[in-house]
Amino acid sequence: AALTAQLSLSLAECPGTGSAQAGRAAACQGCPNQGLCAAGAAGPDPAEAAELRARLRAVRHTVLVLSGKGGVGKSTFSALLAHGLAADETKQVALLDIDICGPSIPKIMGLEGEQVHQSGSGWSPVYVEENLGVMSVGFLLSSPDDAVIWRGPKKNGLIKQFLRDVDWGEVDYLIVDTPPGTSDEHLSIVQYLSATRIDGAVIVTTPQEVSLQDVRKEINFCRKVKLPIIGVVENMSGFVCPKCKNESQIFPPTTGGAEKMCQNLSVSLLGKVPLDPQIGKSCDSGQSFLAEAPESPATLSYRNIIQRIQEYCEQHHLQEEKIM
Repeated sequence: AALTAQLSLSLAECPGTGSAQAGRAAACQGCPNQGLCAAGAAGPDPAEAAELRARLRAVRHTVLVLSGKGGVGKSTFSALLAHGLAADETKQVALLDIDICGPSIPKIMGLEGEQVHQSGSGWSPVYVEENLGVMSVGFLLSSPDDAVIWRGPKKNGLIKQFLRDVDWGEVDYLIVDTPPGTSDEHLSIVQYLSATRIDGAVIVTTPQEVSLQDVRKEINFCRKVKLPIIGVVENMSGFVCPKCKNESQIFPPTTGGAEKMCQNLSVSLLGKVPLDPQIGKSCDSGQSFLAEAPESPATLSYRNIIQRIQEYCEQHHLQEEKIM
Protein backbone atom coordinates (compact mmCIF):
# COMPACT_ATOMS: atom_id res chain seq x y z
CA ALA A 1 0.00 0.00 0.00
CA ALA A 2 2.85 2.38 0.85
CA LEU A 3 4.53 1.70 -2.52
CA THR A 4 1.24 2.34 -4.33
CA ALA A 5 0.76 5.61 -2.48
CA GLN A 6 4.33 6.70 -3.27
CA LEU A 7 3.91 5.88 -6.96
CA SER A 8 0.59 7.72 -7.08
CA LEU A 9 2.18 10.79 -5.47
CA SER A 10 5.11 10.73 -7.90
CA LEU A 11 2.88 10.50 -10.96
CA ALA A 12 0.57 13.23 -9.74
CA GLU A 13 3.32 15.69 -8.76
CA CYS A 14 6.04 15.05 -11.36
CA PRO A 15 7.35 18.55 -12.18
CA GLY A 16 8.09 17.57 -15.79
CA THR A 17 11.45 17.18 -17.51
CA GLY A 18 11.61 20.84 -18.55
CA SER A 19 11.07 22.20 -15.05
CA ALA A 20 13.83 23.79 -12.95
CA GLN A 21 12.76 21.32 -10.24
CA ALA A 22 13.23 18.28 -12.51
CA GLY A 23 14.94 15.56 -10.49
CA ARG A 24 14.94 17.72 -7.35
CA ALA A 25 11.30 17.80 -6.25
CA ALA A 26 10.01 15.55 -3.48
CA ALA A 27 7.96 13.59 -6.02
CA CYS A 28 11.20 12.70 -7.87
CA GLN A 29 12.46 10.51 -5.03
CA GLY A 30 12.62 6.89 -6.19
CA CYS A 31 12.13 7.72 -9.89
CA PRO A 32 14.61 5.77 -12.05
CA ASN A 33 15.23 8.88 -14.19
CA GLN A 34 15.87 11.21 -11.25
CA GLY A 35 19.61 11.45 -11.93
CA LEU A 36 19.14 12.24 -15.62
CA CYS A 37 16.56 14.96 -14.94
CA ALA A 38 18.61 16.53 -12.12
CA ALA A 39 21.68 16.66 -14.37
CA GLY A 40 19.70 18.20 -17.21
CA ALA A 41 20.48 15.18 -19.37
CA ALA A 42 16.84 14.46 -20.15
CA GLY A 43 17.02 16.77 -23.15
CA PRO A 44 19.59 17.38 -25.88
CA ASP A 45 22.95 18.84 -24.84
CA PRO A 46 23.88 22.29 -26.25
CA ALA A 47 25.93 20.90 -29.15
CA GLU A 48 23.18 18.45 -30.05
CA ALA A 49 20.55 21.18 -29.80
CA ALA A 50 22.57 23.39 -32.15
CA GLU A 51 22.83 20.52 -34.63
CA LEU A 52 19.08 19.95 -34.54
CA ARG A 53 18.40 23.67 -34.94
CA ALA A 54 20.64 23.79 -37.99
CA ARG A 55 18.88 20.84 -39.62
CA LEU A 56 15.34 22.02 -38.82
CA ARG A 57 15.77 25.77 -39.23
CA ALA A 58 13.85 25.67 -42.53
CA VAL A 59 10.79 23.96 -40.97
CA ARG A 60 8.09 26.61 -40.51
CA HIS A 61 5.43 24.65 -38.59
CA THR A 62 5.60 21.41 -36.59
CA VAL A 63 2.47 19.53 -35.50
CA LEU A 64 2.49 16.37 -33.37
CA VAL A 65 -0.42 13.93 -33.65
CA LEU A 66 -1.02 12.07 -30.38
CA SER A 67 -3.50 9.59 -28.96
CA GLY A 68 -3.76 7.98 -25.56
CA LYS A 69 -5.03 4.70 -26.99
CA GLY A 70 -4.15 2.68 -30.08
CA GLY A 71 -6.67 2.05 -32.82
CA VAL A 72 -8.39 5.44 -32.71
CA GLY A 73 -7.24 6.45 -36.22
CA LYS A 74 -4.20 8.55 -35.32
CA SER A 75 -2.01 7.43 -38.24
CA THR A 76 -4.96 7.77 -40.62
CA PHE A 77 -5.50 11.30 -39.38
CA SER A 78 -1.77 12.12 -39.70
CA ALA A 79 -1.75 10.87 -43.29
CA LEU A 80 -4.91 12.77 -44.26
CA LEU A 81 -3.65 15.93 -42.54
CA ALA A 82 -0.49 15.67 -44.66
CA HIS A 83 -2.52 15.03 -47.84
CA GLY A 84 -4.86 17.91 -47.04
CA LEU A 85 -2.04 20.38 -46.43
CA ALA A 86 -0.16 19.21 -49.54
CA ALA A 87 -3.27 19.84 -51.69
CA ASP A 88 -1.93 23.40 -51.80
CA GLU A 89 0.95 22.92 -54.25
CA THR A 90 2.68 26.02 -52.91
CA LYS A 91 3.18 24.28 -49.53
CA GLN A 92 5.93 21.75 -48.81
CA VAL A 93 4.79 19.06 -46.36
CA ALA A 94 6.77 16.38 -44.49
CA LEU A 95 5.30 13.42 -42.60
CA LEU A 96 7.53 11.79 -39.96
CA ASP A 97 6.43 8.44 -38.52
CA ILE A 98 8.00 7.79 -35.09
CA ASP A 99 5.80 4.80 -34.28
CA ILE A 100 8.90 2.59 -34.21
CA CYS A 101 7.22 -0.71 -33.35
CA GLY A 102 4.09 -0.26 -35.48
CA PRO A 103 4.94 1.87 -38.52
CA SER A 104 1.74 1.99 -40.59
CA ILE A 105 2.42 5.22 -42.49
CA PRO A 106 4.22 3.52 -45.45
CA LYS A 107 1.13 1.36 -46.08
CA ILE A 108 -1.34 4.22 -45.67
CA MET A 109 0.67 6.48 -47.96
CA GLY A 110 1.08 3.82 -50.67
CA LEU A 111 4.87 3.59 -50.12
CA GLU A 112 5.29 -0.02 -48.98
CA GLY A 113 8.54 -1.51 -50.26
CA GLU A 114 10.22 1.86 -50.76
CA GLN A 115 13.76 2.34 -49.45
CA VAL A 116 15.55 5.32 -47.94
CA HIS A 117 18.39 6.73 -50.04
CA GLN A 118 21.51 8.41 -48.70
CA SER A 119 22.88 11.59 -50.25
CA GLY A 120 25.66 13.97 -49.36
CA SER A 121 23.20 16.04 -47.33
CA GLY A 122 21.71 13.08 -45.42
CA TRP A 123 18.83 10.66 -45.80
CA SER A 124 16.32 11.61 -48.48
CA PRO A 125 12.61 11.33 -47.58
CA VAL A 126 10.41 9.13 -49.76
CA TYR A 127 8.09 11.35 -51.80
CA VAL A 128 4.39 10.74 -52.48
CA GLU A 129 4.17 13.95 -54.45
CA GLU A 130 6.78 16.59 -55.22
CA ASN A 131 5.59 18.56 -52.19
CA LEU A 132 4.90 15.64 -49.79
CA GLY A 133 7.83 13.70 -48.31
CA VAL A 134 7.64 10.82 -45.81
CA MET A 135 10.10 9.17 -43.40
CA SER A 136 9.43 6.02 -41.37
CA VAL A 137 11.30 3.11 -39.81
CA GLY A 138 9.14 1.01 -42.15
CA PHE A 139 11.46 2.05 -45.00
CA LEU A 140 14.43 0.56 -43.13
CA LEU A 141 12.92 -2.93 -42.67
CA SER A 142 13.61 -5.78 -45.08
CA SER A 143 9.96 -6.89 -44.80
CA PRO A 144 6.73 -5.22 -43.56
CA ASP A 145 6.32 -8.23 -41.24
CA ASP A 146 9.65 -7.65 -39.45
CA ALA A 147 9.25 -6.91 -35.75
CA VAL A 148 11.24 -4.04 -34.26
CA ILE A 149 12.26 -5.36 -30.84
CA TRP A 150 14.14 -2.42 -29.34
CA ARG A 151 14.56 -0.93 -25.91
CA GLY A 152 13.96 2.76 -25.27
CA PRO A 153 17.48 4.13 -25.90
CA LYS A 154 17.65 2.62 -29.38
CA LYS A 155 14.22 4.03 -30.27
CA ASN A 156 15.29 7.44 -29.00
CA GLY A 157 18.47 7.25 -31.06
CA LEU A 158 16.51 6.60 -34.25
CA ILE A 159 14.13 9.49 -33.57
CA LYS A 160 17.12 11.78 -33.10
CA GLN A 161 18.60 10.45 -36.34
CA PHE A 162 15.36 11.14 -38.22
CA LEU A 163 15.44 14.77 -37.05
CA ARG A 164 19.17 15.29 -37.44
CA ASP A 165 20.10 13.26 -40.53
CA VAL A 166 17.05 13.52 -42.82
CA ASP A 167 17.37 16.23 -45.47
CA TRP A 168 13.91 17.75 -45.04
CA GLY A 169 14.79 20.91 -46.95
CA GLU A 170 12.38 23.87 -46.91
CA VAL A 171 9.22 22.61 -45.20
CA ASP A 172 6.03 24.52 -44.41
CA TYR A 173 4.52 21.75 -42.27
CA LEU A 174 6.24 18.86 -40.47
CA ILE A 175 3.60 16.38 -39.24
CA VAL A 176 4.82 13.87 -36.65
CA ASP A 177 2.81 10.66 -36.21
CA THR A 178 3.48 9.19 -32.76
CA PRO A 179 2.70 5.82 -31.13
CA PRO A 180 -0.08 5.57 -28.53
CA GLY A 181 0.67 6.62 -24.97
CA THR A 182 3.04 8.97 -23.14
CA SER A 183 6.33 7.13 -23.13
CA ASP A 184 9.90 7.20 -24.48
CA GLU A 185 9.10 8.26 -28.03
CA HIS A 186 6.88 11.14 -26.88
CA LEU A 187 9.41 12.48 -24.38
CA SER A 188 12.19 12.20 -26.96
CA ILE A 189 10.39 14.01 -29.77
CA VAL A 190 9.29 16.86 -27.46
CA GLN A 191 12.78 17.22 -25.98
CA TYR A 192 14.58 17.11 -29.33
CA LEU A 193 12.14 19.53 -30.93
CA SER A 194 12.48 21.89 -27.97
CA ALA A 195 15.73 22.92 -29.66
CA THR A 196 13.57 24.41 -32.43
CA ARG A 197 9.84 25.11 -32.19
CA ILE A 198 6.62 23.10 -31.97
CA ASP A 199 3.31 24.70 -32.89
CA GLY A 200 1.43 22.12 -30.84
CA ALA A 201 -0.29 18.76 -30.65
CA VAL A 202 -3.50 17.40 -32.13
CA ILE A 203 -4.98 14.66 -29.94
CA VAL A 204 -7.17 12.01 -31.56
CA THR A 205 -9.85 10.09 -29.66
CA THR A 206 -13.02 8.08 -30.21
CA PRO A 207 -16.26 8.92 -28.34
CA GLN A 208 -16.33 6.15 -25.74
CA GLU A 209 -15.09 6.59 -22.19
CA VAL A 210 -12.39 3.90 -22.49
CA SER A 211 -10.66 6.10 -25.08
CA LEU A 212 -11.35 9.43 -23.38
CA GLN A 213 -9.80 8.11 -20.17
CA ASP A 214 -6.44 7.74 -21.90
CA VAL A 215 -6.81 11.04 -23.76
CA ARG A 216 -7.11 12.85 -20.43
CA LYS A 217 -3.69 11.39 -19.58
CA GLU A 218 -2.37 12.63 -22.93
CA ILE A 219 -3.64 16.16 -22.20
CA ASN A 220 -1.98 16.00 -18.78
CA PHE A 221 1.26 14.86 -20.45
CA CYS A 222 1.17 17.83 -22.85
CA ARG A 223 0.69 20.24 -19.98
CA LYS A 224 3.53 18.65 -17.97
CA VAL A 225 6.03 18.99 -20.82
CA LYS A 226 4.66 22.42 -21.88
CA LEU A 227 3.52 21.18 -25.28
CA PRO A 228 0.72 23.44 -26.61
CA ILE A 229 -2.52 21.63 -27.44
CA ILE A 230 -4.02 22.69 -30.75
CA GLY A 231 -7.15 20.67 -30.04
CA VAL A 232 -8.89 17.32 -29.96
CA VAL A 233 -10.39 15.40 -32.88
CA GLU A 234 -13.22 12.95 -32.17
CA ASN A 235 -12.82 10.19 -34.74
CA MET A 236 -15.39 7.47 -35.61
CA SER A 237 -18.11 9.83 -34.38
CA GLY A 238 -21.28 8.06 -35.48
CA PHE A 239 -22.18 6.35 -38.75
CA VAL A 240 -24.85 7.49 -41.23
CA CYS A 241 -26.25 4.63 -43.31
CA PRO A 242 -25.84 5.57 -47.00
CA LYS A 243 -29.19 3.91 -47.81
CA CYS A 244 -31.65 4.75 -45.02
CA LYS A 245 -29.72 7.83 -43.73
CA ASN A 246 -30.25 6.78 -40.12
CA GLU A 247 -27.35 7.57 -37.81
CA SER A 248 -25.94 4.88 -35.50
CA GLN A 249 -23.55 5.44 -32.60
CA ILE A 250 -21.02 2.63 -33.09
CA PHE A 251 -19.03 3.93 -30.08
CA PRO A 252 -21.66 5.45 -27.76
CA PRO A 253 -20.45 8.61 -25.95
CA THR A 254 -21.61 7.43 -22.53
CA THR A 255 -19.90 10.32 -20.70
CA GLY A 256 -20.58 13.04 -23.26
CA GLY A 257 -17.80 12.20 -25.71
CA ALA A 258 -14.92 14.47 -26.66
CA GLU A 259 -17.13 17.58 -26.59
CA LYS A 260 -17.90 17.24 -22.88
CA MET A 261 -14.29 16.32 -22.06
CA CYS A 262 -12.97 19.38 -23.92
CA GLN A 263 -15.38 21.65 -22.04
CA ASN A 264 -14.26 20.21 -18.70
CA LEU A 265 -10.54 20.50 -19.51
CA SER A 266 -10.67 23.83 -21.40
CA VAL A 267 -9.33 22.33 -24.63
CA SER A 268 -10.56 23.11 -28.16
CA LEU A 269 -12.61 20.50 -30.00
CA LEU A 270 -11.38 20.74 -33.59
CA GLY A 271 -14.18 18.59 -34.99
CA LYS A 272 -15.89 15.22 -35.24
CA VAL A 273 -15.19 12.78 -38.06
CA PRO A 274 -17.95 10.22 -38.81
CA LEU A 275 -17.21 6.64 -39.78
CA ASP A 276 -16.95 5.89 -43.49
CA PRO A 277 -15.98 2.39 -44.73
CA GLN A 278 -14.12 4.02 -47.63
CA ILE A 279 -11.55 5.44 -45.19
CA GLY A 280 -10.28 1.93 -44.37
CA LYS A 281 -10.32 0.90 -48.03
CA SER A 282 -8.34 3.99 -49.03
CA CYS A 283 -5.75 3.36 -46.32
CA ASP A 284 -5.31 -0.28 -47.37
CA SER A 285 -4.80 0.76 -51.00
CA GLY A 286 -2.47 3.63 -50.13
CA GLN A 287 -4.73 6.31 -51.59
CA SER A 288 -5.92 9.63 -50.18
CA PHE A 289 -9.49 9.30 -48.89
CA LEU A 290 -9.93 13.05 -49.39
CA ALA A 291 -9.36 12.62 -53.13
CA GLU A 292 -11.26 9.35 -53.49
CA ALA A 293 -14.41 10.46 -51.62
CA PRO A 294 -14.57 14.27 -51.97
CA GLU A 295 -18.31 14.41 -51.22
CA SER A 296 -18.24 12.26 -48.08
CA PRO A 297 -19.35 13.94 -44.81
CA ALA A 298 -16.07 12.64 -43.33
CA THR A 299 -14.09 14.49 -46.01
CA LEU A 300 -15.94 17.72 -45.24
CA SER A 301 -15.17 17.24 -41.55
CA TYR A 302 -11.49 16.53 -42.25
CA ARG A 303 -11.18 19.64 -44.40
CA ASN A 304 -12.74 21.85 -41.71
CA ILE A 305 -10.37 20.41 -39.09
CA ILE A 306 -7.33 20.88 -41.35
CA GLN A 307 -8.34 24.50 -41.97
CA ARG A 308 -8.58 25.12 -38.21
CA ILE A 309 -5.11 23.61 -37.69
CA GLN A 310 -3.68 25.84 -40.44
CA GLU A 311 -5.27 28.91 -38.86
CA TYR A 312 -3.87 27.97 -35.44
CA CYS A 313 -0.35 27.49 -36.87
CA GLU A 314 -0.40 30.82 -38.69
CA GLN A 315 -1.62 32.62 -35.58
CA HIS A 316 1.02 30.85 -33.46
CA HIS A 317 3.70 31.90 -35.95
CA LEU A 318 2.60 35.55 -35.83
CA GLN A 319 2.65 35.51 -32.01
CA GLU A 320 6.19 34.11 -32.04
CA GLU A 321 7.33 36.81 -34.46
CA LYS A 322 5.91 39.53 -32.17
CA ILE A 323 7.77 38.05 -29.18
CA MET A 324 11.03 37.89 -31.16
